[in-house]
Amino acid sequence: MSETKNIIKAASIVGSATFLSRILGYVRDAVIAAYFGAGASADVFFIAYRIPNFFRRLVGEGALTVSFIPVFTEELTLKSRERARVLATRAFTFFTIILAALTIAGIIFSQQIVEITAPGFANIPNKLTTTISLTRWMFPFLFFICLVALGMGVLNSLKHFAAPALSPVWFNLSMIGSTIFLIPFFKEPVYALAFGVVFGGALQFLYQLPYLKKYDMFPGLDFNFKDPAIKKIVLLMLPAALATGVDQINILIISRFASGLKEGSISYLYYADRIVELPMGVFVIAVATAVLPSMSVYAVKEDWAGFKESLSFAIRLVTFITIPATVGLITLGAPIVAMLFQRGEFDHEATQGTVYALWFFSIGLAAFGGRRIMVSAFYSLKDTLTPVIVSCAAVIANIIFCYLLIGPLKHGGLALAASFSSIVNLLFLFLILRKRLHGIGGRKILNSTMKIIASSVPMGVGVYAISLLVDWSVGGVTAAKMFVLVLAITFGVICYLLSARLLRSPEMDFLTSMVLERWGKKGKLGCN
Repeated sequence: MSETKNIIKAASIVGSATFLSRILGYVRDAVIAAYFGAGASADVFFIAYRIPNFFRRLVGEGALTVSFIPVFTEELTLKSRERARVLATRAFTFFTIILAALTIAGIIFSQQIVEITAPGFANIPNKLTTTISLTRWMFPFLFFICLVALGMGVLNSLKHFAAPALSPVWFNLSMIGSTIFLIPFFKEPVYALAFGVVFGGALQFLYQLPYLKKYDMFPGLDFNFKDPAIKKIVLLMLPAALATGVDQINILIISRFASGLKEGSISYLYYADRIVELPMGVFVIAVATAVLPSMSVYAVKEDWAGFKESLSFAIRLVTFITIPATVGLITLGAPIVAMLFQRGEFDHEATQGTVYALWFFSIGLAAFGGRRIMVSAFYSLKDTLTPVIVSCAAVIANIIFCYLLIGPLKHGGLALAASFSSIVNLLFLFLILRKRLHGIGGRKILNSTMKIIASSVPMGVGVYAISLLVDWSVGGVTAAKMFVLVLAITFGVICYLLSARLLRSPEMDFLTSMVLERWGKKGKLGCN
């Protein structure tokens, strides 16, 4: 019980900080949409940015973080804090060299990477060459942001979650400022976005340094790469790159297919994906970030009962949020997209295209979240091979689904293919881990899921009815639109929580008891 409370506390810290950065992220995307819409320049930027960002998710937030935390936690738990500090220094030195080499290679081979990623651009004059040039500009972002991921691994292992979760704020501010103020200084306005990307990555890294110094983990130089812990991280990291980066691999596959569709399709998929990332970033990643150190400690101590309970609790907690979020995104897709983006160059047609993709992305939201937790469980067990095999199967499934669905559903079919791929991935990971651990509370998870679905249905009906009070096809933000959207969301949250309470959803009961306990303690303190 105490460890689940720690997970909740850590997840709430990460979630709150991430929520702030996500809000700024939507301001950033709204600014980009207003200046560039969903046309050729936007398509070019999103493909060019997606390439270094793909490697960032693959190497940084994916393989590097999930491979580093279990090894660093083991050094910290079984040996000493000084030994952990030495490992952190050697890891920073080692990965600085690796990332510099990877960045240079990316700049050199940008043309080949872009041609593979967006072959459809070759049929449009200047579109391919501009994308290649932008990609070269933005590859240094990879260097800074992967060092940020390493710093995040150190701080999270020390149970400091706020600073790493807040660091994207600086990236978003850089992007917003570059878009608004630097466009006049560039012959081609889209290059202002590229500058904002690189400068934002550097700001994120600089922001973490004082916190690393506070914990005596400030990056230094130590070239002893024969350290067994470094070798262990590398061995875990190589296959982890594929397993944790399956979403990004699938997005690149989708981008390749989408480059041959009508102009704007890539932008529709990007904006829809950004909206789906709100519940993913604020809650799912928060829970995954919080639960990984806890499961790593249980694995080191071989406390399998505690490990399974933490895993089951994390899955149920993620499901408690992602299922109602799915219903909310489907029923309120048009109002959300219209309010966030429909202004300036982003017209009603762009809204419709984005909402269409959003519906299909939303179907896989619970699977996206559950798979993230399951992958963290495998890496806390230092098993990288199983997720790799499953990820390969999921990527193959995604390619097959793309071929089958792009014809009848266009870019919506590509979004649906990504959702189906995640569902396949989650099912295989769940079944394998359940067999290995002789159960992970599957009946409890199923019972919880059924109650969550039952609580989400009346919520969905209610919010959709409320959304019909306004015509969302007209662009711009008005007081009436804002009122109706806030009313729909507020009603949805209250309706869902009340339904979950009436059905005695275990997650709702746990959260309620925590709130009452906390307020009870505050009340006693106040009386004293």
